[in-house]
Amino acid sequence: MTASFYDFSAVSIDGENISMSAFKGKVILVVNVASKCGFTPQYKGLEELYQSYRDRGLIVLGFPCNQFGGQEPGTSEDIKQFCSLTYPVSFPMFSKVEVNGPGAHPLFNFLKQEQTGVLGTEAIKWNFTKFLVGRDGKVAERFAPQTAPASLSKNIEELLNQ
Repeated sequence: MTASFYDFSAVSIDGENISMSAFKGKVILVVNVASKCGFTPQYKGLEELYQSYRDRGLIVLGFPCNQFGGQEPGTSEDIKQFCSLTYPVSFPMFSKVEVNGPGAHPLFNFLKQEQTGVLGTEAIKWNFTKFLVGRDGKVAERFAPQTAPASLSKNIEELLNQ
């Protein structure tokens, strides 16, 4: 059987192991985030998407990553403080992960295999790469870091309406 998004788990920013099956039936936007990145202001747009669509079944999952220019150097506590003070987010945040290389989190290996980037490359190029997962657990689309969260509304609506 082919792996599904729901076959994976990850550690929340509070240290709790969370099965992705907890999000079954939802449209899921998975984003590798960072506090000191040029794209960090996208936290605001991600929270706006979450607020706009969560009652219809959207969940945004933030995965801090320090693999790109050391842009997420802090501890989970530092990241939680940043996410409550600088860009207050209410969507679930997870502990720091690697998204590329031998230490890559299995969830990100799955996401990258399901939706490759430009020219078929699997590697994630930078923070704020976004993966949109349908209610069926299948990875529907991958978006580049520079893609503004607000521009995903149409894609999210399509999946919510399925």
